[in-house]
Amino acid sequence: MPVSPYIARMRRHIGHDLLMLYGVSAVVTDEAGRVLLARRGDNGRWSVPAGTVDPGEQPADALVREVREETGIEVEIERIGGVATHPVVYPNGDACEYLNVWFRCRPVGGVPTADGDESLAVGWFAPAALPDLDEWSRLRITTALREDPRPWYAAPGEHHPALHQPDNL
Repeated sequence: MPVSPYIARMRRHIGHDLLMLYGVSAVVTDEAGRVLLARRGDNGRWSVPAGTVDPGEQPADALVREVREETGIEVEIERIGGVATHPVVYPNGDACEYLNVWFRCRPVGGVPTADGDESLAVGWFAPAALPDLDEWSRLRITTALREDPRPWYAAPGEHHPALHQPDNL
C-alpha cells in the first residue's frame, strides 16, 4: 500500500529525518490457540499484522482495518496487549519511531488472504512452532498471550532489546 497522504506531506517537509508515528499491531489467536502471521511485503519477514493510525482514526478502528486489509480476517479486540515505542529505518532512508499499541484479538470472519502488497502470505502458527521472527514480533506475541490481562509496557529505565534495535526494512 502506498504511503498515506499525511506521511507523504510530512516527508516533503522533513525529508528522511526522524518522524514519530502511531502504530497498531494485532496478536490474533484462533480457537486452537494458533497465531495469525503475515509475511511482510517490504522485507519478506513474518510478523503480526500491523500498520499506522491515520489522522482522526482511533487505534481500535485502525487495527481492525489493517488486519482486514493485510490478512482478509475480521477481528474482535479482546484487550490491549501492550504499548511501547519502536524505531524503524526504511530502505529509502526514512527514519521513524512508532508509538505502538498492540491488541489481543480473535477472528470473527474472513478467509486468510494475502493482499499481495503489504502481505505476501498469511498463515496460522502454533505458538511453539512460529517461523523465524524478530525480537519485536516475539515481544508483542509473548506479552499479548500472557495470562495477566494488564497491558505490558517497558518499566521506567527498562531497556528491552526489542525496543531499541531498529528494524531496517
